[in-house]
Amino acid sequence: MNTTTTYLGMELKNPLVPSAGPFSQNIDGIRRLEDAGAAAVVMFSLFEEQLRHEADALDYLTSAGSESFPEALSYFPEVSDYRVGADEYLDTLREAKEKTDIPIIGSLNGISSEGWIDYSKKMEQAGADAIELNVYYLGADMEQTAEQVEALYEEAVRSVRAAVDVPVAVKLSPYFSSTAHACRKMVNAGADGLVLFNRFYQPDLDIENREVDLSLNLSSPHEMRLPLRWIGLLRGRIGASLGATTGVHTAEDAVKYLMAGADAVMMTSVLLEKGLDHLGVLLGNLTKWMEAHEYESVEQMQGCLSHKATGGDTAFERANYIKILESYKGQYLTTQQ
Repeated sequence: MNTTTTYLGMELKNPLVPSAGPFSQNIDGIRRLEDAGAAAVVMFSLFEEQLRHEADALDYLTSAGSESFPEALSYFPEVSDYRVGADEYLDTLREAKEKTDIPIIGSLNGISSEGWIDYSKKMEQAGADAIELNVYYLGADMEQTAEQVEALYEEAVRSVRAAVDVPVAVKLSPYFSSTAHACRKMVNAGADGLVLFNRFYQPDLDIENREVDLSLNLSSPHEMRLPLRWIGLLRGRIGASLGATTGVHTAEDAVKYLMAGADAVMMTSVLLEKGLDHLGVLLGNLTKWMEAHEYESVEQMQGCLSHKATGGDTAFERANYIKILESYKGQYLTTQQ
């Protein structure tokens, strides 16, 4: 059975890739992931704010909100608590390349053109096989148009693409007025891959203490439906690798993403919940599922249920909305009889 896949031009031994998370902060965690079967590892994100404490960076944090950054919430809650500098990050990346045999993907979350360019170059020099741009900008300015927000993403991609030779992926937000168009613009700007989607942790309100609650909630399987739809819509229609992330807790979840059209399936929450060795369980269960359903390769199932492969099936579009509502209405009426 052939479980290989191609992501960002790299041949991976299987499609399971741990995404940016705290377990890649040290070489022991990365080696454990490799031993468990990881085909590649995305390093934890290097945040430019960790390295730049000037007034402009602090002003950005104040206006955008520290709770907005996807990985920052759990272990970089305050500027004064930042611990990991560029040197430590690059040392870990370099050591990971020396002591493992799988691709290591650097993850960068910048706030300035200089930051995107400078740190992406350093990651490449340290041995990164690819770079994932963990882009996030909170468009809270009422005078700023959607086109202007997209331009910020484009500039980040274009700047890094011109600065490095390794493949570049961009981890996108789902909050675009025209997601398909935004994805195409990222590819035109030079992105070799799209990771869908960045899971932004949203603040809650503690009404008893009258304060913002920044507690962390891990993903659940139902959250995969949004990226599942867009991967299915984009498969075969855009010239870039597709990485799926959010909601992967079982081998069946991985199968869904692959059938929709993902080239790589990424996860974090399930590994935080069940431990790094659980990756081996997922991989074993994926292989068993393929055997039971007579799939000889991952490639054979990839994209088989995409929008393009199903002849433009309306299940991915507006008609699905109507069908779901009608189905639920029928179930309700049946239970009331």
